[in-house]
Amino acid sequence: MSVTVVDHPLVQHKLTIMRDKATSTAGFRRLLREIAHLLCYEVTRDLETVEIEIETPLGPAFAPTLRGKKLVFASILRAGNGLLEGMLDLVPAARVAHIGLYRDHETLEPVEYYFKAPGDLNDRLVIVVDPMLATANSSIAAVTRLKERGADNIRFLCLLAAPEGIEAFTRAHPDVPVFTAAIDSHLNEKGYIVPGLGDAGDRMYGTK
Repeated sequence: MSVTVVDHPLVQHKLTIMRDKATSTAGFRRLLREIAHLLCYEVTRDLETVEIEIETPLGPAFAPTLRGKKLVFASILRAGNGLLEGMLDLVPAARVAHIGLYRDHETLEPVEYYFKAPGDLNDRLVIVVDPMLATANSSIAAVTRLKERGADNIRFLCLLAAPEGIEAFTRAHPDVPVFTAAIDSHLNEKGYIVPGLGDAGDRMYGTK
């Protein structure tokens, strides 16, 4: 099981403010975008680089640039878009996949309603983003669909994870490392992370 907890003080500080139920919709949305910047640094820390020759104002130099094809950020709709926007700030040339899944509130199982991704996933690193890894049903389904489309180098990035979600996800996809800002206590009877921060999509968009 490969799980990385990003415990950088700035990440934890912003996460604490996001957890506070008094934080406004605008504040939550802004913080999610900011924390996405910091998480993006960690999930891409070991990307391969290659040196190329460039001309600086003072003369020629060899300097590193990213190697290989552009990354793919795969957002699990709708809440994944909050992380996606912040990550695109740092990697604006990344390709984007959208995976529409909602959780049936009776069965807690994912229902797919949309899938759109670049055609050459097998040649790219795919980073799947969703703020919450709770039951992991949606995340497992999203990664399964991406693998069906040829993706074989996948990472999963979330804001919060529950132990139950990590166990289920890594059992289904042991080859996909997980990056998260925190691992919380447990899931409640409705499948929400405790203490968590509520429903990330509702808090980001001001819905119920």
